Amino acid sequence: MAIIRKKEMAGLTMASLGSKLGEVRRELNTERGLIKSGGRSSNPGKIKELRRTIARILTKASQKENMMLNAKAPQRTAPAKKNEVKISA
Repeated sequence: MAIIRKKEMAGLTMASLGSKLGEVRRELNTERGLIKSGGRSSNPGKIKELRRTIARILTKASQKENMMLNAKAPQRTAPAKKNEVKISA
């Protein structure tokens, strides 16, 4: 269950992203524990992919959080420059 693609993450909510993050982190800890205890991983590239998946989830969560914050913020207009002349038609 390690790999979560960008397309799959697009439809997930913040809560489900958090649960997926927990699952992937537990799996990474299991793989690291297996190696530390002297065992061999069945898939040597799995740790690298787990780390990348964690980064993808954190990035997507951050993007969603920023989008929510920007949606709540009031829109500000830029102040007029000092030497700018307003032309009304």
